[in-house]
Amino acid sequence: MRNGKKPTRKQKIRLGQAGLSPENWLVVKQKPNGELIILHKFTDTIRVVPAVGQ
Repeated sequence: MRNGKKPTRKQKIRLGQAGLSPENWLVVKQKPNGELIILHKFTDTIRVVPAVGQ
């Protein structure tokens, strides 16, 4: 089980742009290239949100 953190305002905007509900996701890691690794709060599913412009 990974420990995720609540997304920041900018991360919430990115999640919304990716078609995801920010209330249901936790941020595990943000890579330097802008890629987000996120964890679903209830199902423990891990997804990768690509960097902006890719």
